[in-house]
Amino acid sequence: MDELTRNKAEYLVIFINEFAQRYKLSSVQAYRYLSRFKAVNFLIEQYNIAHTQSFDSMVSDMAAYCRRHGGAIA
Repeated sequence: MDELTRNKAEYLVIFINEFAQRYKLSSVQAYRYLSRFKAVNFLIEQYNIAHTQSFDSMVSDMAAYCRRHGGAIA
């Protein structure tokens, strides 16, 4: 595994845990929600920008992104 792939994976794990904590979900529930509403793919594709933002800001932004794609978490 190259360094960029490893960094993306680590970022996603931390992000999913932060999202789960904010919305009182398990990590599995958070991953399924973020995956279902396309946030995981977005974070992977936009990693170069996303990882420079605070987790607090990105969790809020990804919750809004998921809502625009049919998610219900507010």
